[in-house]
Amino acid sequence: MANFLDFIFPKKCVSCKKLGSYLCENCFAYLSFDANSLCLVCDKPSYNGLTHPICRKKYTIDGCFSALSYNKTAQKLIYNFKYKPYLTDLKTVLADLFYESLIQNENFNKELEKGEWAFVPIPLFASKFRKRGYNQAEILAKELSKNFNSKTMNILKRTRDTKTQVGLSNIDRKLNIKDAFELNSSFIINHLSLKNANIFLVDDVVTTGATLLEAAKILKKAGAKRVIGLTLARD
Repeated sequence: MANFLDFIFPKKCVSCKKLGSYLCENCFAYLSFDANSLCLVCDKPSYNGLTHPICRKKYTIDGCFSALSYNKTAQKLIYNFKYKPYLTDLKTVLADLFYESLIQNENFNKELEKGEWAFVPIPLFASKFRKRGYNQAEILAKELSKNFNSKTMNILKRTRDTKTQVGLSNIDRKLNIKDAFELNSSFIINHLSLKNANIFLVDDVVTTGATLLEAAKILKKAGAKRVIGLTLARD
């Protein structure tokens, strides 16, 4: 059946349009797995991907690991995954890239060994979810949780339809996303077991980290012990 569908709707490289797969070997070579490690609080280099000790506060995120640098090839992959024609089949390609990058990151593995972790996707606003039909961050979180033999939990809910963060200044990004998340009451009962929980907060792209910082704050206030961002790409 799959071969028949590939014949009727042949796969094309999202970058160069070559037939055969969503990412051909030539375009794969343009991907960069050397994503900068930055402290999301101060936006300065972090050698281990974690928040600087001096930047840590009670409700701040503990770090962030990204798989790819957000170059033109990565942009095309993620754009085709998120927007029309909504190539959800890309999930396997992207999830594999995400996973392979993480398991080769020594600092990520050190965090992974600290206990059990749950994968929590950054949520979409309800109307945007209905329009798209899926949440790309949730798909990535589910694929990662399978690979790491863990679980995905839709703990967070988006309370309002924020503007796109693209093109906004750092200050405007923080204002745009402020108070945009809350605990998902339909999923959390008595805060489930968030107390002392370790959470990987999953999204597709991180730029200034405003979205991850805001979401991490909600999880930390609910009792989470450690919250670390995982993103497919770093802009």
